[in-house]
Amino acid sequence: MRVLIVGAGAVGGYFGAGLIEAGRDVTFLVRERRADALLREGLRVAVGDTVTVHEHPQTVTAADAGSAGPFDAVVLSVKAFALDAAIDDITPFVGPDTMVLPLLNGMRHLDRLQDAFGERVLGGLCVVAAQLEEGGVVRRLAPGASLTLGELAGGESDRTTALAAELVGQGFDTRLTPDVRAMMWQKWVFLASGGAVTSLHDGAVGEIVATPTGALSALRIIDEVVAVATAEGYPPTARALETVQSALTEPGSSFTTSLFRDLRQGLPVENEHILGDLVERAVRRGIDTPLLAAAYARIRVYENRR
Repeated sequence: MRVLIVGAGAVGGYFGAGLIEAGRDVTFLVRERRADALLREGLRVAVGDTVTVHEHPQTVTAADAGSAGPFDAVVLSVKAFALDAAIDDITPFVGPDTMVLPLLNGMRHLDRLQDAFGERVLGGLCVVAAQLEEGGVVRRLAPGASLTLGELAGGESDRTTALAAELVGQGFDTRLTPDVRAMMWQKWVFLASGGAVTSLHDGAVGEIVATPTGALSALRIIDEVVAVATAEGYPPTARALETVQSALTEPGSSFTTSLFRDLRQGLPVENEHILGDLVERAVRRGIDTPLLAAAYARIRVYENRR
C-alpha cells in the first residue's frame, strides 16, 4: 500500500519514521525547502539521547502532482489552520479509492474534508508529544504514542482493517476502533481542557496548581468542556474524565499543551479548532462556559496582535 503523509514535522515526521522502520512504502508531501533538507540531512528523529537518521526518505511536492499518481492512503498531519492549503495540495494525489485519514485536532475539519473527498474520508486521531526543533530534528518529548482510526459512520470495514494493518510501525501503537468519533471527542475534551487551563493561566500544570485556586479553576474548566461534549452526545468515559482531571491537577507537573507551547513561541495556534468551536457549540446550546470563553478570548487577543 502506498501511503502519502502530508507534512514531515512533529507528527508526520514521527509516525512516518516509525512506518519507514517497519518497511512501509511511505512518501512525504512537503514544501520545497523541507524536501531539500530531507534530501541533505535525512529524516532525523530523537528519542532521549538517541537520534535515528532515515536517509533519503521519499518526498513529493505539489509540483509533482502530475507524475506521482494517486496514493492508496493519504495521512493528514498538518495543523488545523493549514487545512485549506493541504486540501488543495493533496487533491491531485487522491484517486477514487484513496483513503483520506486526518489526524487533526477537534472536529471542525471533518465537514471541510467530506465536502472535498466525500466517503473517502475516515476518522482518525493520534497521541504523541513531539516537536520539530530549529535544526529540523523531530524530538519525542514523552513516551507513549498511538494512532487510532475508524469509519466515521461507525463499525469496521475491509478498508479500515487493511489500513490499520498497514499503519503498524515502530515506536507507536496502532488501533482500529468501531466508534472513532467518540475517541476523537475524548481527545478533544483533553486537549481543550489542557489548552484552556495552561493558556489562560500562562503556565505549566504544576505552576498553576501551586496557587491557592489553580486546581479549582482547572476542574471548573474541565467541567465546562465536559458539559459541551455531553450535550453534543459524546460524554467522556469515567476513565477518560479521571485521566484529564488527574493530569491537570497534579502537583509539580511540568505538563503543558501544544496550544500553550505554540502561544509561548509566538507561532500560529489552533485556537478556533480546539477552543473556538467548543465555545460556539456552547452558545448554540445555551451552556454557560465563562472560563472556556475567557481562554478563547485571551488567545484571540494574541492572534489579533500577530
